[in-house]
Amino acid sequence: MANSETGLIPAERRNRIQEIIRDQGIVRVSTLSDLLGVAEVTIRRDLEQLERDSHLERTHGGAVYSRRMRLEPSYTEKDQIHRQEKQQIGIAAAALVEDGDILLINSGSTTLQIFRHLADRKNLRVITSNMGAFRETHGPDLELILIGGEYRDESNSLVGPLAALSLQQVYGSKCFIGVDGVSIKYGLTTPVLLEAEVARSMIERTRGQVIVVADHHKLGVVADFQTAPIEKVDILVVDSGFDESYREELEELGIEIVVTARPRA
Repeated sequence: MANSETGLIPAERRNRIQEIIRDQGIVRVSTLSDLLGVAEVTIRRDLEQLERDSHLERTHGGAVYSRRMRLEPSYTEKDQIHRQEKQQIGIAAAALVEDGDILLINSGSTTLQIFRHLADRKNLRVITSNMGAFRETHGPDLELILIGGEYRDESNSLVGPLAALSLQQVYGSKCFIGVDGVSIKYGLTTPVLLEAEVARSMIERTRGQVIVVADHHKLGVVADFQTAPIEKVDILVVDSGFDESYREELEELGIEIVVTARPRA
């Protein structure tokens, strides 16, 4: 069957591929081949060029739209956006916590929601860089330890050499990591080196599951500093806006995906 987009010159075809991936987030080579009426080998060459130009990142079966994050939003700004989604993520993430766990939790408005749902756990120890936890954590069965370090007002968190030294003295049974970007190729990223260092140390000091909490808007985002490669993630907790087209790629990497319930209207 003739395709209305067959016969596009290479530059036009690559522009069209960008539009399709921007709209869909993730797309397979076979789908692009059918839509554009060209061979899969041609699509793969186009994707290679678009990846070199930093418009997307290739996966083994297709490509994912890539968005760059250069600047860190303020903590106040981050706390105000996607609040319902973050609350649902906090509830779902807290459900993964077991009595007796030792948790490592980094900074962020999404990780802060976890603290708000831990009150019924027994014999729980939480080690964190998140200063917001001080007001949110209550209960006689929950021990809260702030790691120390230099205070960053932009993220309401503790960072720096003292924070890193503190983390070298502990091990966690689980860690919960908030991020600014989740990318299949570039992993977990953040625009601030000091924040990346703290989160990376928490991952390294965790004996059990590494659990990433991120609203769906962070999928496909790439910031300047890598916290960890995507292969370090055991579980991704994401809100109900999650694009299911990401599932296959992530699950093939061994990542369990927990999608939250939809917020009530």
